[in-house]
Amino acid sequence: MNDHFSPAGAVPVPVLRLGDVLLVTLQGDLYDGAAEQLQQDIVEAIAGSRVTGVVIDISGVEIVDSFLGRVLAEIAANARLLAAQTVVAGMRPAVALTLVELGLTLPGLRTALSTEAALELLGLDGASVPRGPRREPR
Repeated sequence: MNDHFSPAGAVPVPVLRLGDVLLVTLQGDLYDGAAEQLQQDIVEAIAGSRVTGVVIDISGVEIVDSFLGRVLAEIAANARLLAAQTVVAGMRPAVALTLVELGLTLPGLRTALSTEAALELLGLDGASVPRGPRREPR
């Protein structure tokens, strides 16, 4: 039996827009159906609203496997094709260790210790939209 099938009554993952950035918070396991729906929701939201970044907060994820790693990499690849950057925020040390042990490099993903730091990487200061031209980090 595949552990990634969505149990009855599983709640879809919300995709919130914060200025030019989509904010997605993962809590617990991400099942096949929910992962496919999340990927579709993110692609449609990027294309429909012309956002430039996606922040995926995984601070609520305690265990990662190759399935979740692949989902994150696919989301980043889809976003990159639509001219948006992806930042994964809140990765626990055990999750980072597991990703390395699994050999998952997650191309196209940037990381940040917190959601706030991820928003700053994408040009947002807290919940405000930048008013002027973006400054490049030194």
